[in-house]
Amino acid sequence: MTEPPQPPNQPPNPSGYGHLPGPPQPGYGFPPQGENPYAQQPQPQGPYGQQPQGPYGQQPPGGYGFPPQPPHMPPGAPGMPPVPPGGPKKKLAVLIAAAVAGVLVLGTGGYFAFFAGKDKGSDKAIGQDTTPPPVDDKASPSASVDKGDGSGNGGDENEDLNAGRKQGEDKVLWFKSSTIDGPGSGVDSKGQWIVGDTVVKTLWKTVTAYGVKDGKQKWTLTLPAVICGVTDMTADGKTVVMYENGESKDADCNQMRLIDLKAGKEGWSKEVPKEGLFDIMTTPDLALTGDALVVNRMGTSSAFKVSTGDKLFTNKREEGCTPTDFVAMNGKMLSVATCQDVDKTVQVMDADPATGKNTWIHKLPKGFQVKNVYSLDPIVLDLGNEAKERSIVVLGPDGKQRATVSGEGSFPVGCGGLFNRSLQSCGSSYVDANTLYLPTKADVGKPNEIVAFDLGTGKVKWRTPAGEGRTLTPLKAAGGQVVVYREAENDKGGEVLTIPAAGGTPTAVLRNPSGSAAPVESSFLSPNVDYVDGRLFVSASHLQAQNKSEKFLMVFGK
Repeated sequence: MTEPPQPPNQPPNPSGYGHLPGPPQPGYGFPPQGENPYAQQPQPQGPYGQQPQGPYGQQPPGGYGFPPQPPHMPPGAPGMPPVPPGGPKKKLAVLIAAAVAGVLVLGTGGYFAFFAGKDKGSDKAIGQDTTPPPVDDKASPSASVDKGDGSGNGGDENEDLNAGRKQGEDKVLWFKSSTIDGPGSGVDSKGQWIVGDTVVKTLWKTVTAYGVKDGKQKWTLTLPAVICGVTDMTADGKTVVMYENGESKDADCNQMRLIDLKAGKEGWSKEVPKEGLFDIMTTPDLALTGDALVVNRMGTSSAFKVSTGDKLFTNKREEGCTPTDFVAMNGKMLSVATCQDVDKTVQVMDADPATGKNTWIHKLPKGFQVKNVYSLDPIVLDLGNEAKERSIVVLGPDGKQRATVSGEGSFPVGCGGLFNRSLQSCGSSYVDANTLYLPTKADVGKPNEIVAFDLGTGKVKWRTPAGEGRTLTPLKAAGGQVVVYREAENDKGGEVLTIPAAGGTPTAVLRNPSGSAAPVESSFLSPNVDYVDGRLFVSASHLQAQNKSEKFLMVFGK
């Protein structure tokens, strides 16, 4: 299938936890109701789009994994993204998509597609209750902003980002700036990991750890060339970064290095071997699960052991359809193959993380391709075709279709495109306890919603409108709570909200200051965002790097 046209000079997606809206991308356009021969009328809904069903506590028990917090597309100068140097995936992304609403459900066992119409939802405003829930409220207070020691905050040592803070607003605990004289396209800051008492950031060629309480630098590592890819973090605090094999404009992104994020030490270094004439190492997409690391690139995929860097397998097969991409998360792996038949049939297969071998095959309907993988336990696939039809399908552990998701709203895909080949961790969706949480499309000046879908029935459980014209983006879903970031504006600081997994009024647990801080926070067009232990970490994913001071990391708390 031919990908929809992308904006010029669109940068690749970074990786890290939780990343927010970047430059607009085309989404799915959807045909009017009735064009699909399998169409049925939408099912009736209750208030606020809820389906008549049992309470959240009656859903299947937890244990379903959900995709890691996503990074997002790094911006360049405002309104003008840089030419991408090549890089892997991203995390949280609310991308502008074609306005769609309504749902058309196909017959039993079939697929469904969203269709154009009017969004429905509650007009109930978000609550302003400041009583925090019993999650993530362990922030250590800070009397004032860390104004820097001259090594990390550029020329901003005397700036007070808490100036103009209003009553009831929380604080900027500390911030970091950087003065880099880089290439004309700027430099990327792809990764952000919260590990122990540090937050670790990549910036151009370096990986640096800062103390979460005071922002003091703990350690820094400098790689031989530009960092062009990162993975999420393993359970024991390790990650793999990829960097280019030289300084020239024709350099390949094919060098891997293990980094212990807890100790600040480098491990093994390996080169990704070229697997044939058409193995293009410019925009690799990385994913890991357990001790397996997958490096997807255009037409080829390879897997390596995280612990040693040794090669596990490639996507080559002697017969059948050859996988072009592997998805890995939460101890599981999936492969996607495009067959060389007349219909270019797409197959989804399970994959052994150690060998890549499969035990079942799920064939997609003619013309459909995988656009996003939301989860592997259960398997939740976002599918689309050239006719602009869209389906979100739930598969069982045997690869058989279990349910289709149906509900009104315009839901951006977040994945796919010329410079974003990732099939995971590039949207702002999360799966927890058999529930899929999706944000509706964010329009400038208009509120969006978070919609919860029951993956057992495919129906809407609840939906929560923003209540004002600022975008809501889920950061994580676990422990009976959905944690949401409400983005900042030039005169309003961002907020962290929590929503009970069973639905209800969102509660503000952190209000970032307006005044001096809000213009900085809102200027990050594609930030990496994490909320951990009561602290909100917001960082830039790209810097202009024109030898002037630029803020790239802000930390908020009580």
